[in-house]
Parts: sequence; structure tokens; C-alpha cells
Amino acid sequence: MKKLTLISILVVIILFLVLLFLISDWSLNVQEEKIVTKIIDGDTIIVEGGETIRLLGYDCDERGKPCYQTAKERMEELVLGEKVIIEIEGVDKDLYGRGLRYVFLNEKNINKQMVEEGYCVARFPEESKYKEDIVNAEQFAILNKVGCKWSEN
Repeated sequence: MKKLTLISILVVIILFLVLLFLISDWSLNVQEEKIVTKIIDGDTIIVEGGETIRLLGYDCDERGKPCYQTAKERMEELVLGEKVIIEIEGVDKDLYGRGLRYVFLNEKNINKQMVEEGYCVARFPEESKYKEDIVNAEQFAILNKVGCKWSEN
């Protein structure tokens, strides 16, 4: 009888921990600190160790398009040489092997900042914990005619 009670208690504890794990962000958000070593463009960077990171939640112009250079330069100003926090959410890599991440510097979401400053547009193929923030940042940029994407210059 005592053995059955101990097993029952262990089962309850394990079920509680599994439930806690499922409703928390423990499994969804893995974070690492990395130094940004190179900027490819406004939404792609390289961090120490050579990993290429594609920032999630937005899309910048590619080479030859109007906002390409200004978005790249802004990304350089923000994070080049800086120690950033990179956060994974959902799928780890894209078709090109780039890490899909959110990037934070001094607790500021760089993905959101690039959209809010009007260098890029919000893009979300699926739900994300930062989707509302980034979509709202885009609306702010549009309404205020901010940056390369939305200014009237």
C-alpha cells in the first residue's frame, strides 16, 4: 500500500511538471548571447561562430531595391559588434539553413525596432508571441510616415 501511494504521488508530481512546462515559455523560447560580427542586410546578420541569423517577423528590401542600403546601414548602427540575445521561437532554421530568431539588445526587440522605424515591413506566416507588437509597430510607421518605407521623400 505504501509503495502504491508513493507511485501515485510521483505520478501527480510528474503530471504537474508536464502541465507547468506546457503552459510556460520554457520550451518555446531558447535564448543565447552572441556577438554580431557581420550584417548581410536589414533582416540577416552573422553572429560569432559564423551562424547566419534571419530575423523573424519582418522583411526588408533585397539588394537593388529602394530601402536595401538604408535598412542595412541601420542594422549595422544598431547591432554590429554588440552582444545580443538571440531567441528562437518555433522553427529553428529556414530552407537556406539560416537560424530564425528574434534579436534583443539591452532588452529592446530589434525586429520590432526595424519595423517601427520604417525600414522594413511586418511579415508573419504564423502566430508568434511578438506578432502583435511588430504589426502595431508597422501601423505606427505607416501612420507617422516613418522611415524609408513610409516617408514621403
